[in-house]
Formats: sequence, structure tokens, C-alpha cells
Amino acid sequence: MKIGPYTLPSNVFLAPMAGITDQPFRRLCCQLGAGLAVSEMLSANPKVWNTDKSRLRMVHSSEAGVRSVQIAGSDPAELAHAAQFNAENGAQIIDINMGCPAKKVNKKLAGSALLKEPSLVEAIVKSVVDAVDIPVTLKIRTGWCENTRNGVEIAQIAERNGIQSLAVHGRTRSDFYKGNAEYDTIKAIKQSISIPVVANGDIDSAHKAEQVLDYTGADAVMIGRAAQGRPWIFREINHYLSTGHLMDSPSLMEQRDILLSHVRELHSFYGDFMGVRIARKHVSWYLQVHDEEKAFRSKFNALESCEEQLSALKLYFDNLIN
Repeated sequence: MKIGPYTLPSNVFLAPMAGITDQPFRRLCCQLGAGLAVSEMLSANPKVWNTDKSRLRMVHSSEAGVRSVQIAGSDPAELAHAAQFNAENGAQIIDINMGCPAKKVNKKLAGSALLKEPSLVEAIVKSVVDAVDIPVTLKIRTGWCENTRNGVEIAQIAERNGIQSLAVHGRTRSDFYKGNAEYDTIKAIKQSISIPVVANGDIDSAHKAEQVLDYTGADAVMIGRAAQGRPWIFREINHYLSTGHLMDSPSLMEQRDILLSHVRELHSFYGDFMGVRIARKHVSWYLQVHDEEKAFRSKFNALESCEEQLSALKLYFDNLIN
């Protein structure tokens, strides 16, 4: 699959997730087979760019793979400025967020709230595409609610105004993350436009990825929650799509090595204080299968230093392996 001048190494992508798809996680997923890893959502409002959170989200150096940066907002001029700023700082693709269902985002008429305003969608897309000379992509949901499922209309607006790839989460905003994703709308969108379409929602296995690609005709799939604590899912899907055979799960030894490397990267990227705290949620996801009673995780969450965390994880896996 291509986006503008970029030929991507696989058609299995990491979905942008606020508070999760930071640079260390994106880099890890790319190393393990993600063809594209889109950044966490960045506000287009320059007044918040000086916060620690925003500054770290604007670090576009040392990325693995093509650097795709997602921006969010509702003002076409602000979004254009944010696109220019990030392009000047190393972004190679700008992705516009029109899929986030969070109330604090929607009340500012950003994220999936924009789906209720097709004319504003058009103004935003035009403004951002005209502002930069790098590809602009868009992520949407199927609509605001079941009665206003207008994904096809939004997709056609996007294509008409220069969007080069469209990712679609198979839920409306009203669904949040409840129930099951539906793929009929994604299929209809793919049939209505000629730019690449990326299917997103509930894709948690190699078999499901194949089924969704076959049913929708999409050009790629995007993995979100299923990658938390399981970043090797990308290579598993890639292997199955190319060979028709399931790949063995990583050994405990390899899982340990991946997790330890990830935690070290978090410590390095965020510093000792925040790195320790952010590592806790990632470790919890990795260990859901092994630590069903949460006995280790409750102890791990009380640790306050990088060294303590790494030592505890090494000992925990040594005991599992032996």
C-alpha cells in the first residue's frame, strides 16, 4: 500500500491511541511488523503546545518507519497551522482526527463530532491539504449515531479534497467502544472512493484481519486495543496474510526481552518519575495472560524506581520460564 510517495512495508497498521501510542510503543510496533504507526492525537490549539504532554508528542525524530502525526481540532486555520508546524518538525504524513469519541474532545466540536458537520469537514480538509506539501490522511467513524451514519458522504468529501488515505473505525460515535464493530459501512465506503481505505475496529487476530480485508475490500487493517501488551500481533498477521499459516506465539524468553526493552525505552523517554508510572499500565497489559490473579501486578505498581521495576520483571519471568 502507498500513501503519497511512501510505499509501506505492510498493510497492518497501529491505530493512534491517546496515552498509549507514544514514540517508544510506535517504534516497538514498527520493529515487530507494523507498516505504519500513527502518533497520539495532538491538539491543533497552539496554546497547549508548551505542556510536557504536548512537547513529548511533538518529538518526531528517531521514529521507526514513516512518521505519521495525528492532529485534532475544529478550526480549519488552526489545523492548517498545526499541520505546517509538525511538517516542519519532521512529520512525513499528517493525519486528521475525526474519530475520537471522547466527550472532552467532542464538546469542542472536534474528533467524531465533526461528522455532524460535513461542510466543516470539507473546510478543514481543504485547509490542511493546501497548507502542506506532504500527504494528508483522515481517520473517521461510520457516523455520529446509527441514524446519521454518513461515512460514505464524508469519505467522498475527503477524496474530493485531496485526502490520500482514509481509516474507518466500524462504530459510530454513539457506540464508543461498545458492542461489535460493523464492516458493512467500511465496505460501502471502499466501493464509493478510489483512495486507499484502512479498516479498524475489533481486529484482534490474524484470522479476523483476513476476514475483514476480504469482506470490506479494504487496502489495510488498523490494530488498536489488541496491540496493547501484544505488539507482536503485527508480525503474526503479516505472516498469516503472506503464507496462510499461523505463526507460533513468542516464547516466554522473547516476551520477557520485548517487555524489558519496552520498559527501558519508557524510562529513557519519559525520565525516571513519569517513566515508572507509564510503564505500569503497559506491564499490566503484557501480563494479563500470565498474572490472572493480579498478584504480581499489584506489587509491581507499588515500585517507585526504574531499577526496581526491571529487577522485578526479570525475576518474575525467570520464575515463569523455570
